[in-house]
Amino acid sequence: MPLYDCMLLLKPAVERVALMDLVAQVGRHVYHKNGVITDIKSFGRTFLGYAIKKRDGRFYKGQLMQMTMMVPPSFNKELHYLNKEDRLLRWLFVKHKNTVYGLDFMNDYDGKHNLLNYPKSGLYNMKDRDEDDEDDDEDEEEYVEVTGETK
Repeated sequence: MPLYDCMLLLKPAVERVALMDLVAQVGRHVYHKNGVITDIKSFGRTFLGYAIKKRDGRFYKGQLMQMTMMVPPSFNKELHYLNKEDRLLRWLFVKHKNTVYGLDFMNDYDGKHNLLNYPKSGLYNMKDRDEDDEDDDEDEEEYVEVTGETK
């Protein structure tokens, strides 16, 4: 099932209880269609870029909610009941693009990150490593000269 975002813009005077009732109503509808709600975000009261005219006046503020869900593609057609909802100013249902989920993600492993594809001397050359070892021997000799200790 693909991932969708449902954005709900509610009237500013709607109480939290009524807001959660609407979210629960959409959630029950998702559950009945064997879907899963993965995330719910509330952006609180926001100023709108333009006034939205409804029967009971013009609104310059709104309460914004985002619900992320995994539902069948036909679910968009079943949200028509939101058009008759008096508490809503607008709603939007958007599909996430280019996302891979579940077993499809596991099957898309193409081996491009496999460590066997890299050369064995990938991080350094063996010549550089030998030069570094010689430097370590010189460091040990300097340590013995300064401290006077022997191994």
